[in-house]
Amino acid sequence: MRLLFLTPQLPYPPQQGTALRNWGLISHLAARHEIWLLSFDERPEDARSELPEPLRQVCRSVAVAPVPARTLGARLRTLAASTLPDMAWRLWSPVFEQMLHAHLRDHHFDVVQFEGIELARYMIGAARLPHSARFVFDEHNAEYVLQKRTFEADARNLGRWHGAGYSFVQWQRLRTFERRALSVADAVLCVSPEDAASLQCLAPSVRPIVIHNGIDVARYANFDSPLPASRSLTIVFTGKMDFRPNVDAALWFARRVWPVVKQVHPSARLLIVGQKPSPRLDPLRADPDIVLTGQVDDVRLYIAQADVYVAPLLAGGGTRFKLLEAMAMHRAIVSTSLGCEGFPVTSGRELIVADRPEEFAGAVTELLRSPSRRVALGESAYRFVSATYDWRAIMPKLEQVYERLTAR
Repeated sequence: MRLLFLTPQLPYPPQQGTALRNWGLISHLAARHEIWLLSFDERPEDARSELPEPLRQVCRSVAVAPVPARTLGARLRTLAASTLPDMAWRLWSPVFEQMLHAHLRDHHFDVVQFEGIELARYMIGAARLPHSARFVFDEHNAEYVLQKRTFEADARNLGRWHGAGYSFVQWQRLRTFERRALSVADAVLCVSPEDAASLQCLAPSVRPIVIHNGIDVARYANFDSPLPASRSLTIVFTGKMDFRPNVDAALWFARRVWPVVKQVHPSARLLIVGQKPSPRLDPLRADPDIVLTGQVDDVRLYIAQADVYVAPLLAGGGTRFKLLEAMAMHRAIVSTSLGCEGFPVTSGRELIVADRPEEFAGAVTELLRSPSRRVALGESAYRFVSATYDWRAIMPKLEQVYERLTAR
């Protein structure tokens, strides 16, 4: 089949959730299908002519457009004048739209796959054009649910009433916009049964198909760290650190959990690993035992250092690549219920689930005391991820979706 993927950023290198999913799908489908890619490229103009070699190897064609500049003033104007949600404007580019239309006009594609809500507006517009392709909408999150949760969290905090107002408006707009996108697509993909149920509540006639987030398990499990073992007990949290749910999670852990852990294990250190740390995290730098790494070349180097990996998420949706990565590397994990939402795990078997600060701190400190318990949890986590979430196990189901669509 000839497949055209639209992605919000170049999927290689795969350094955060969206790119990890997109690269996993594209690189594994390329073994049996012809892949074309239309993507945004945030690199400087003089660097865009040189594509990453792995991307050129797996794609028949790659076309890129610059990420559209969007000033605060322009954002406020669209917020006031438009009924579309903010996410529909985030990557809106007439240049990108023209590139898509030219692809549909000049080439035949069996399937065109739109990766994420930022690209749904292009799908809605292209549906009005003459074409023979089937449109697949890959919903990385049930976005209206994320905004609803953010509104509810902010509404409980008097200092966040501005944020609550913004999230309420976006929640309502996303309901309408997301419903429209779901109705246009020939097939809708999502990453968890929970997201599928949320999307079906929004559009009862749609039957979302769960295509799990996956990883190349062996790439993580066989990683051999070049660093010597640390003498300090190490706790690790990874993620894109300008993404609000990750920022809130890091702050909650540092303020509500970390002081308790330090009382029991004074030599412990905390690594917060991820690109573009928010200024909200700057106060944490005052603690010499907390390290904010910023962007790293290989997250495996840091996960490998974790005596305990934490996922203290209080917001968000979908399923977390960070947990898959930690599980594949045999790490002992402590997570909130929301952090492991979408995974059929049992607390105490694949990881430990704790939602209250004192419970979370107790779970972390007990694991730091018990190397044998950490090993047992890590082995169970590895068995879980390798059985269900390796890309090789996921791809056949996605290919079946394509086959059913194109057989109509």
